[in-house]
Amino acid sequence: MSAVRHDVFQAIADPTRREVLRLLAHKNLPISEITAHFPISRTAVAKHLQILSDAQLVKGNKVGREKIYQLQPEPLTEVKEWLSFYEQFWNNKLAMLKFQMEKED
Repeated sequence: MSAVRHDVFQAIADPTRREVLRLLAHKNLPISEITAHFPISRTAVAKHLQILSDAQLVKGNKVGREKIYQLQPEPLTEVKEWLSFYEQFWNNKLAMLKFQMEKED
């Protein structure tokens, strides 16, 4: 049986997972410390971490009896590249707005 592979976009679609990534951007944390930041169960946090792990956005390393999670930001490059394509449209709209505003003055 193969594991479900989550892509980066699915993984970051959830606000809880985005917050987990933000926490891990500051420092590596065990699940107990991650769970302390949310009003959800440890099991729910573990499921979020599994999805992030499937998307290769986090990695858990066993240290003694705990698993310490760390951010793996490389897959976010795919999101950055996708967004940068659409940036041209935002820049064009802003340039047109600036032109219109200056024209009216």
